[in-house]
Amino acid sequence: MGRFSTVFLIPLVSLVLCLQKINSQTSSCSIKAFPLVRNLTDIPSNNYGREGFSHVTVAGFGLHGMKEIEVWLQTFSPGARTPIHRHSCEEVFIVLQGSGTLLLAPNSHMKYPGEPENLPIFPNSTFHVPVNDVHQVWNSNDSGDLQVLVVISRPPVKIFIYQDWTMPHIAAKLKYPYYWDEECLQTPSNDHKDEL
Repeated sequence: MGRFSTVFLIPLVSLVLCLQKINSQTSSCSIKAFPLVRNLTDIPSNNYGREGFSHVTVAGFGLHGMKEIEVWLQTFSPGARTPIHRHSCEEVFIVLQGSGTLLLAPNSHMKYPGEPENLPIFPNSTFHVPVNDVHQVWNSNDSGDLQVLVVISRPPVKIFIYQDWTMPHIAAKLKYPYYWDEECLQTPSNDHKDEL
């Protein structure tokens, strides 16, 4: 290699190393880090301190500024479950793989939830949870993961968490606003409008 090539090669190598360092420091919340079309396996997941649980926000309030819906991919290992809860949004589930149980309170509008109805869920099944109905999703199958695609309305939501099914509604712990990707909240921008 001649002296002329070395003069250009050293700055080029330095530039590549610098770009790699910047790229490795890019936040998983950076909108610019995500292409418009992306592979689900490239989107970061988090367990939010829940053992046996994985959450991926496919499109959401915090990162994408969604106002009407959020879409999640959630995976529960055998035995994993959500807390007993209700929230101020509609929720639709599509079971992609595995099986489990939807526990749904019969008395969501009485003084306390009551003994839940146990509804089996299985691959290619779908179910919805109406606004403020107390429920829990549980991977009751000990032979594999339960994976669901979830769509909720009106993010961010008010969520009420229960210790058990006999806890009065007025004693449920309120978490509001509840963000899955709170670390990704974008500051409001005047660049986009609600109307075309």
